[in-house]
Amino acid sequence: MGNIFAGSEIVELGIQIEKNGRDFYRVLAKKLESPQATKIFQYLAGEEEKHIKVFQGILSQVQKYEPAGLDADEYYAYMNALASEYIFTKKNQGEALAEITKSDKEAIDKGIGLEQESIIFYEGLKKVVPAYDQKIVDELVAQEQSHLRQLIALKNTLVLEREKHDKECAGL
Repeated sequence: MGNIFAGSEIVELGIQIEKNGRDFYRVLAKKLESPQATKIFQYLAGEEEKHIKVFQGILSQVQKYEPAGLDADEYYAYMNALASEYIFTKKNQGEALAEITKSDKEAIDKGIGLEQESIIFYEGLKKVVPAYDQKIVDELVAQEQSHLRQLIALKNTLVLEREKHDKECAGL
């Protein structure tokens, strides 16, 4: 990729983000201690796999599409800057990030951050796909928002469980 992305390259970044997300969640599902966290990470890995297929379908259409009404150079420079700061646009980063994750809490916090970054990236992606694919990207954003809510709920549950455990250990 050069300094400025074409629409197809941005969709390819979306595919890579989803592949890395899938790999991140798969590795964590195998190494986490909490059965509840393991279950959610297994579910999220499956969801990312579905998103890969959706983006591959969009890619087959966007390669023929030139967005209208955009200052293309400025917009693609923005997406380039966004992608260059986003760890999950680099190949094999999902497994690497999961391997260095040491606790359930850290895994959940990283997952929350990655879901938030995905939402921002996909909101930008909508500007380079045809109108009929924007609804698909909107649905992906909604799913990522759902994943974010699930991770936040899981984090809150684990915090409450830890507080309860600490009280029990302290004899309160």
